[in-house]
Amino acid sequence: MSAINQQRYVSIATKKRDGSWVWTPVWFAACGAEGAFYVFSAGAAGKVKRIRNYQDIQIAPCTASGKILGQSVLGKAWLEDGSEQSRDAYAALKLKYGWQMAVLDLFSKLSGNFSKRQLLGFSLTDD
Repeated sequence: MSAINQQRYVSIATKKRDGSWVWTPVWFAACGAEGAFYVFSAGAAGKVKRIRNYQDIQIAPCTASGKILGQSVLGKAWLEDGSEQSRDAYAALKLKYGWQMAVLDLFSKLSGNFSKRQLLGFSLTDD
């Protein structure tokens, strides 16, 4: 877990119905003592739909543009709906990304998309 936690960005691969993987670079933050990580996304995004169908994911360190920098590890993902956990996860994301997260939140609120976000949780199944 620590190798992933030290990364600025990770790419998450979610499984499609045909079995192929779709890689997406994301901002993420560790939150809680159980080794959980959290990501936010547009609620209608493909990765959200794919996680509803398949909880198995792959996680790999990457650049901001999504270039994979190392070996992937396996994980399990879920859609987070708990309001207390969501507050803690957003606080962890704000702590990690600082002003960048604040600017993104501002534009998301101005555009009306903030309330359409979906929080995704994941944990590693091997390291």
